[in-house]
Amino acid sequence: MFIVNLTYIKPLDAVEKYLEKHINFLNQYYAKGLFIASGRKNPRTGGIILVRAKNKEAVQEIIIHDPFYQNEVAQYDVIEFEASKYCPEFETSISQIFDAK
Repeated sequence: MFIVNLTYIKPLDAVEKYLEKHINFLNQYYAKGLFIASGRKNPRTGGIILVRAKNKEAVQEIIIHDPFYQNEVAQYDVIEFEASKYCPEFETSISQIFDAK
C-alpha cells in the first residue's frame, strides 16, 4: 500500500480551478479498485490518497493523470507502507489490499 501525500504549491483559488477534474480523477481510480481512501489535510494545505499498487512506479504512473499534477498545483510524496497492526474492523479490507499485490 502507498500513501500519496499531496502538498499544494499554488494558492487555493488555483486548486479550486482544478478540483472537479481532480475528483473525476479520484473516482476513476476508485472504480478500478486502486484507491482505498482519500481526503483533504486539515488545515487545507493538500491531501492524502491511500493507493493499492504493485510498486512505486505504478503509483507514479497514476499520479501523472491527476489534473493537480498536470497543472502543477501540488507536489507529491509517495510513501510505501505495510500495515503490520490494525483494528479488527479493518482486517477484511487490509487483507484484500495485500492480496491484490
